[in-house]
Amino acid sequence: MRLLLFVFVFLMIFQACSDRSRKEEAVKAEEVRVVPMPAFVADSAYYFIERQVAFGPRIPNTQAHRQAADFFVSEFKKRGAEVVIQDFTATTYDNQKLALRNVVASFFPEKQKRILLAAHWDTRPFSDKDPENPRGYFDGANDGASGAGVLLEIARALAAGPPPPNVGVDMILFDGEDWGFDEQTAETLYGRGKQFPLPQGQMSWWCLGSQYWARNRHKPGYSAYYGILLDMVGGQQSVFAKEAYSMEYAPGIVNKVWNTAARLGFGHVFINKTNGAITDDHVFVNELARIPMINIISYDPQDGSFGSFHHTRQDNLSLISRDKLHAVGTTLMQVLYYE
Repeated sequence: MRLLLFVFVFLMIFQACSDRSRKEEAVKAEEVRVVPMPAFVADSAYYFIERQVAFGPRIPNTQAHRQAADFFVSEFKKRGAEVVIQDFTATTYDNQKLALRNVVASFFPEKQKRILLAAHWDTRPFSDKDPENPRGYFDGANDGASGAGVLLEIARALAAGPPPPNVGVDMILFDGEDWGFDEQTAETLYGRGKQFPLPQGQMSWWCLGSQYWARNRHKPGYSAYYGILLDMVGGQQSVFAKEAYSMEYAPGIVNKVWNTAARLGFGHVFINKTNGAITDDHVFVNELARIPMINIISYDPQDGSFGSFHHTRQDNLSLISRDKLHAVGTTLMQVLYYE
């Protein structure tokens, strides 16, 4: 009887050790798993930013705005994407009627599991934080063009790459993000900072394109597994902390992206800190479309600002860092292909 008990205990220990060994081997295999994917080329992303800036400030109702929208549509179609154009009209806080355009590009539409990438592409119509010329125009190289440039380069890579990722990829360039009411600067521009009442059903003067899309999606019933928003991702001084709304809506996705960046050696860019909550396009995608979306956005927690360039004439091509574009774009490619 004792011999049988000994044999039984021995077999149990052996089985447990075998199971643990298999789990360790599986973990090691996961760690060394290499998924073929196309390279994200920072020079190409910079080129796409340069092209946008060359049109001039992409202020709604201007020729530069219309030319940029046509450029996006052409580039996405050139890469084989299914493109949907959402033309709509919106009213601003200062009672301007804007002709706006969201551009949606879908890659691998046959795949059921979908990841949504987004950025805004419009430029604020005045440099209201510029101490010398608060009514002037600015290029919007970082604030607007950088996120769109990264998405255009990912589109190029997806079209040129080896086997596609296991997921479908949808890209949305939101319009009308940046004509919002800023309490800190409105008095400089408009005397006492008068603003008109919000239209019925509208949640904010900011992010007009994402509010429209979330209520009128490009495909009926469209949803995504999760989304990632890019905003001001190309600055020389850009670092990305974990934005508070993102941590509230989708902490697992935030950690997935930040852990991927750390594994790639970009932990100095994607820092392991949590910033305050920022009203941006991802809020309305979460609240209205019920798609968990996070925001990769540069924000300085020390002085509570987006940087000295923000909404000033400093926001030009001299601000853009290829290294930061490389860190963001390479991280996103890894997230997509390891999904």
